[in-house]
Amino acid sequence: MMDKQIIAIGGGGFGRNPGIGTIEKYILQQSKKDKPNICFIPTATGDNDSYKVSYYATLNNFNCNPTHLDLFKRTPNLEELIKQQDIIFVGGGNTKSMLSVWKGWGLDELLREAYLQGTIMSGVSAGAICWFENGITDSWADELNVMECLAFTRGNCCPHYDEEAQRKPTLSKFLSESRLSECYAIDGGCALHIKNDVPYKSISFMENKESFLVRKQDEKIIEKPITKINIA
Repeated sequence: MMDKQIIAIGGGGFGRNPGIGTIEKYILQQSKKDKPNICFIPTATGDNDSYKVSYYATLNNFNCNPTHLDLFKRTPNLEELIKQQDIIFVGGGNTKSMLSVWKGWGLDELLREAYLQGTIMSGVSAGAICWFENGITDSWADELNVMECLAFTRGNCCPHYDEEAQRKPTLSKFLSESRLSECYAIDGGCALHIKNDVPYKSISFMENKESFLVRKQDEKIIEKPITKINIA
C-alpha cells in the first residue's frame, strides 16, 4: 500500500521566494520517483500568471516534470491529467472560491481518488487547509472564518499562525466557543507533513518556525509543538 501523504505549508515557498525551493525540494523527495510529475493548481488566485512564472522558475531547478492546471481557460481532460501526477501542489488565495470551482468540475473527487492511490497532496495557505476537515480562512474580507474543506485527512488547520496578527486570537476564540475541538496551526516558513492521517513531522524551512496542535484544556488554550526537523 502507498502512503497517503499531505504536506501543508503555513506560508512561504515559491510564491514569495521564487528560485529558492527549500520546501519544494523536500516535497519532491517524498516521491518514490526519480523524476516525479508535479502539477501546480493556482485556482485560488484565478490562475494568476505571475504565480505560475514563480512556480516554473523554482521547479525547473529540480529533477522533475512540472506542469500546471488552469481552470479559467480551456480546461484539459482532468482525469487524464491528475492520473499522470505523482505530486499535486495547490497555491494560496481564496479557499472558498477555489473549492467551489473544483466541485463544479468534479476535480475534488479526482484528487481524492489520486490521494488514496498515493499521489502526494501539498500546498500553501488555501492549498494547505483544503485537505483537512475544516480550515481557518480569510476568504471573507471582514473576518477570519471556519469553513468546511475536503476532509481527505482528519482534523482542522490554520496557516500563517505567526504571520498574521489575528490568527492566534481568532483560533483561540473558535476553540473557546467550541466551534473547533482542536486545530493544527502552522507558522509561515513551516510545513506540517501528514502520513496516513497522522502528523509525521513539522518541517521548518525558515529559522525558528513551528507547527502546533492547539486545543482548549482546563479553560486554557494549549499549544503542543509537533516534532520538528529543520531543513533551512
